[in-house]
Amino acid sequence: SRVNSSLSSDELLLEDLETEGERQLKSLLHQQLDTSVSIEQCKSKRRCFAPAAFYKPFGEEAAGALTLSQFQALQESNKETSSLRELGLSDSEILLWK
Repeated sequence: SRVNSSLSSDELLLEDLETEGERQLKSLLHQQLDTSVSIEQCKSKRRCFAPAAFYKPFGEEAAGALTLSQFQALQESNKETSSLRELGLSDSEILLWK
């Protein structure tokens, strides 16, 4: 039996589609191959990263028997402390705030 090698128009369209991953890879390749970059362009693309977050496990304060209201109050306090840490406050500054 003979294999039909002709493709339907739908199959041709699917082959011509470019995925987002392929677009990203092409963009990265063009950036790497472009050697006409100036120092000013590199400085303008500089990124500033936030400092690493401090993780304190929640289970230590919640150990033992607590009522639901006590646990919820502890959880709210933990959320507030976490948000203050994200703002860049130290532990002593957080204690002073509270």
